[in-house]
Parts: sequence; structure tokens; C-alpha cells
Amino acid sequence: MKVTAEKNEQVAKMVFGSIYPLYLNRLERNGRTKDELNQVLTWFTGYDSETLQTLIDEKVTFRTFFQNAKIHPNAHMIKGVVCGYRIEEIEEEFELYKQCRQMEKLIDELARGRKMEKILREEKK
Repeated sequence: MKVTAEKNEQVAKMVFGSIYPLYLNRLERNGRTKDELNQVLTWFTGYDSETLQTLIDEKVTFRTFFQNAKIHPNAHMIKGVVCGYRIEEIEEEFELYKQCRQMEKLIDELARGRKMEKILREEKK
């Protein structure tokens, strides 16, 4: 599937704090914890748990959420299909949409029971 400017803008306007509980509920149903979710989000965005909570409380949009994030240098290693979109094929002009899908891929892997060491990608030496 191809990302459109409209789809990118639609995601950019979504409030992170309205989606976070959905991520958490899914993970808890699969035996994972809020701490694990925050560990994955911290790895990906550079935000600590306290900052994540502040962003939720302030009802920031995904645009603001990703603009201020320090995306992990190994984020390029997040590959696969999420919601019908192949992450590595999302065009650079839709970077926000790509980052959102990368984050969802990490959460999906966590929900499916993948080991944290595999989720938090490291370069092979």
C-alpha cells in the first residue's frame, strides 16, 4: 500500500495519549507490562517514562511526539509489514507515518512475546 499525504496528516493529528492506553491494553492482554511498553518506547524515542507520561497528560499529537523524539539510530533495522504497509518501503516524505509504523511494529513484537533483546535491535558486530 502507498502512503498518501492525507493519511500522513491524519496520523500526525492523532493524540498520542489517546492511543497509548490501546497499546497498553493489548500488551497486558498478552501478559506484558507497562514497564515493558515504556522500555520499548524509551529505546525508540529517547523519552523516559516520566516524559512519556507528561506527553500523555499534555495530549500532544503524534506530530509533536515525533518532532521532539530522538529516534534510535538502529530504527532503520525495524522492518516488516504493519497494517498493510511495508515499513521499509514508506517514502522519506512520510517520515512521521514511517516512525509511527515502526513504533507499532515494536509494540506488535512485544505483544507477540518476542524477547526484549530482539525487539531492541542492535547492530551485529
